Amino acid sequence: MTAYFGRRYMVSASHRLHSDQLSAEENRRAYGKCNNPHGHGHNYVIEVLVAGPVVAETGMVVDMASLDGIVKETVLNRFDHANLNMDALFVNRVPTTENLCREIFTLLEDRMPAGRLHTVRIEETENNFFECRRAEKE
Repeated sequence: MTAYFGRRYMVSASHRLHSDQLSAEENRRAYGKCNNPHGHGHNYVIEVLVAGPVVAETGMVVDMASLDGIVKETVLNRFDHANLNMDALFVNRVPTTENLCREIFTLLEDRMPAGRLHTVRIEETENNFFECRRAEKE
C-alpha cells in the first residue's frame, strides 16, 4: 500500500514573462500585464507530496524534518526573495510558473530522504495553480 505525505512552503519571488523568440507585440499578447518590463511578484505556495510505504519503525512515509531541510536548501534558499529571470535555470527559459514547477520537481526528485517525490504543486494566486507529478506506470 502506498501512503502520501504532503507539506506546504512559501516563497516570495518576482519574474517577468518575456520571450526573446517573440516580438514585442507577441509578448504583450501572450503574457499581457505579466510582460511588464519591471516585472511583478507573487507569494507562491509550494506543496510537495511524497509517496511510499509507511516505514514500520517510524510509522511515517518520510521524516518531516529531513524533508524540510532538503526543501529549504534546494528550493527556499534559492528562490525566496529572488528574481526568477536571474536564476541560471531560466537563462534560456521563460520563468512561467509551469516552468518553475517543473524545475522544482527536477531539483527535488532525487533528493528525497525516503519515499519518492510524487507531486509538486504551486499556487501562484488564489485562482492559479500548477502541478507536476511523476508519470504513472502504465
